[in-house]
Amino acid sequence: MNYAIERREKDDDGYFTVHWSPLYKADKYEIHQNVPAVGGVAEMYYREENGRFVLFRLARSWYGGIRAVLRQDTDPDEEKDPLMRAILESHKDRIYYRYSTCDLLDDIDDVLFFLYECFSPDSNPVEHSGRYDKIYLNEVDPPQEERL
Repeated sequence: MNYAIERREKDDDGYFTVHWSPLYKADKYEIHQNVPAVGGVAEMYYREENGRFVLFRLARSWYGGIRAVLRQDTDPDEEKDPLMRAILESHKDRIYYRYSTCDLLDDIDDVLFFLYECFSPDSNPVEHSGRYDKIYLNEVDPPQEERL
């Protein structure tokens, strides 16, 4: 399956479709074997005791690829932010991720800008590319048989 970001343009607007991978349980060995070493975006979740998934990190990768970012961001020993380290340690057997690949940095920035505006308005950690008046995003989950 191709878990990738697609872009269309109409007038002065950008339309993105993010084809997400299934949610995978974070394991550094499986990340190394199964996640591509290419650019893209990733989301990290922890699973609460009641089974609910909580998004706690959005990440982008360019140099080094998604594989390197996920291996680092899922390892509490590598995490420098105390809040993120605490989440990783307290939920260590319940950390999950999903990703979508992309080979254009401006597209990655536009998608992450949109996602941050939805999940953390006013945090503005990522600037959009400036190419579009408006950015629209459609998220596509994998087929049912590939999900948890």
